[in-house]
Amino acid sequence: MSEPLPHVPTFRTHPVSFVRRSGRLTPAQRKAWDERRREYVVDAPRAIAGTSVDPAWVFDAEATFGRRAPLVVEIGSGQGENIVEAADAHPERDHLAVEVYLPGLAKTIARSAQRRGGAGLANLRLLQVNAAELLETALPAASVAELWVFFPDPWHKSRHHKRRLVTPGFAALAARVLRPGGVWRLATDWAEYGEQMREVGEASADFRNAHGSGAVAPRFEGRVLTAFERKGLAAGRGVTDLEYVRL
Repeated sequence: MSEPLPHVPTFRTHPVSFVRRSGRLTPAQRKAWDERRREYVVDAPRAIAGTSVDPAWVFDAEATFGRRAPLVVEIGSGQGENIVEAADAHPERDHLAVEVYLPGLAKTIARSAQRRGGAGLANLRLLQVNAAELLETALPAASVAELWVFFPDPWHKSRHHKRRLVTPGFAALAARVLRPGGVWRLATDWAEYGEQMREVGEASADFRNAHGSGAVAPRFEGRVLTAFERKGLAAGRGVTDLEYVRL
């Protein structure tokens, strides 16, 4: 009789917040990926899918960065505008970019490689993983100083709302990895999703609104005005910023 299969998380039985798109790279992205990938990308062992995480694996920030420092994690880092700028501006912190799309990861490497006279940013690493799995098993509890979720896919059609990232379940995962006093920052240019995010944050017993119950936050000065945000503003969509503190 064959041995039973080991238990693995059943994330893929639930909707994920992303759709895998083409991984085609531009020549510049390919060059950055080929030449400097090993400096930046942390290879997480997989479980049941290409972006899954083996539940037995734990990200060791101290070993990865070679020091002990506050850790900032950005979920859905896109092309890296925010996380690269933050890592450059705050060398006293370590930064982890979480993104599933290969071109975004390659572009982030290219951006970082241009900093510090071409030396790049030693306090930046990248992970190509499903964020829910990362937060549930791979990041140690209370290990993150700040968690950023900027402009996640709004999945604006009602039938797709189940795929939205920011839910009560995700708030529980955010609370797990944030240290007491740690900050969860969110932003969206989709008003209805912004309201959902606020409802999630206000309902969580693990967080307090940094600006008062039910309040939105001023624009986070550490967030770069990206081409994506400019496009939303040009289309007449305002941006909702939120800031919650881990109790």
